[in-house]
Amino acid sequence: MPLRSTPVLPFDLVVFGGTGDLAHRKLLPALYHREEAGQIPADARIISVSRRSLSDEQYIDWARESLLGHLKSIKEEVMERFLKRFHYVSLNAVEGTGWDALGEALSGREDVIRAFYLSVSPDLFGPICSAIGKHGLITEKTRVTIEKPIGKDGKSASEVNETIGSVFKEEQIFRIDHYLGKETVQNLMALRFANVLFEPLWNSNNIDHVQITVAETLGVESRAGYYDTAGALRDMVQNHLLQLLCLVAMEPPESSGANSVRDEKLKVLNSLKALDAQSISRNMIRGQYRAGASAGGAVSSYLDELGEDRSQTETFVAAKVEIANWRWAGVPFYLRTGKRLASRISEIVIQFREIPHSIFNADAGVIKANQLIIRLQPDEGVKMHVMIKDPGSGGMRLRQVPLDMSFAETFEVRSPDAYERLLMDMIRGDQTLFMRRDEVEAAWKWIDPILKNWAKDPEPPKSYTSGTWGPSASIALIERDGRTWHEE
Repeated sequence: MPLRSTPVLPFDLVVFGGTGDLAHRKLLPALYHREEAGQIPADARIISVSRRSLSDEQYIDWARESLLGHLKSIKEEVMERFLKRFHYVSLNAVEGTGWDALGEALSGREDVIRAFYLSVSPDLFGPICSAIGKHGLITEKTRVTIEKPIGKDGKSASEVNETIGSVFKEEQIFRIDHYLGKETVQNLMALRFANVLFEPLWNSNNIDHVQITVAETLGVESRAGYYDTAGALRDMVQNHLLQLLCLVAMEPPESSGANSVRDEKLKVLNSLKALDAQSISRNMIRGQYRAGASAGGAVSSYLDELGEDRSQTETFVAAKVEIANWRWAGVPFYLRTGKRLASRISEIVIQFREIPHSIFNADAGVIKANQLIIRLQPDEGVKMHVMIKDPGSGGMRLRQVPLDMSFAETFEVRSPDAYERLLMDMIRGDQTLFMRRDEVEAAWKWIDPILKNWAKDPEPPKSYTSGTWGPSASIALIERDGRTWHEE
């Protein structure tokens, strides 16, 4: 079954940080796949910008080697066509050199879509945007994309947004969260709003609780220096997990338009029950991994990777979150994310309530509550656990079985990477899967009290052995409510 792609208009995509890690691992492979799908028009160009002094030919050689190292299969004719799109500009955003060369590269192309992608350190977002405006590089068809993290707290996020907003209109700004581009996240919207089956049940009358887990087996490794200034709360909870929570919990939007969807997500963020010092202590768990083992063998502790004797930075967070509105009153949302955990998995578990009364005899077996499991990675898919009769004679015997839809098996196509979808949405000007300024600032408003509480708390993060599911306190967090984490 061929993968359908909607063509886009001609564009110039300017990637700041064009020789960096994100371009190397994600952006170039994503663009190659869009080339292979025939989605990129003949007149489109990709202009890579970085501080390195390289010619076009040298950069193209680098890009070819990068693609060969990250793609499972390559079609030579597609590769050659793709690489011909590249141009390279050496520009130092700190020193302010190279802007004239970028202006020359873009000159005469004011009629095509001009998209700036800032794959750089967050402290350069403001200076680069200001320089783009100062050098007259903004056209009517210009967009700018910025990566997380947007600020380190509410105040700094507001300052970043203010600086970028003084140069670009809000409808030109695309704040990317790649989790929102995942196929299964999109299917969460389809499940809820394209079927009559789930939405009538999507409330506190029928749902017992919700779990959102984003677990990694890798540690911080070479990113330890950066990570120690961020931590799991800033790096994962403030954006990825809260965005997933919004999509689960939001009211049906008026339409699938960008602002309709984002209006409803904002309402969820504004409805998050505020946490005071006592509730933070009770409902927020922070941990830090120590040495242990993974599938690849023995691994170091966070402190060893950091090269320090002590750090207050958390590599694990578990939280019990409540939404103060009519739909979700009394339904806890349990969030969990961390590094060096037992499995690499991202999933949303909707745990329905138990049936109010059983008509079956005790020897029929235990009747378990229904579960809807939305797997983001790996093996994207949706699974519904239901009770059925065990086949055969000899009376009524019940057991729970999964109704399993694996996207790879069902559609028999390669599932596009999140960056493929988001890059093309940005070119089209579709902001549905991107965060609006007020969303970012509302998320920080909820996160800031936790950061301030932890900053003055002398107790270090609770340690956990690498290769486990985090500190024992995270298990106690959910089990004191008579529930357990979903682990397969």
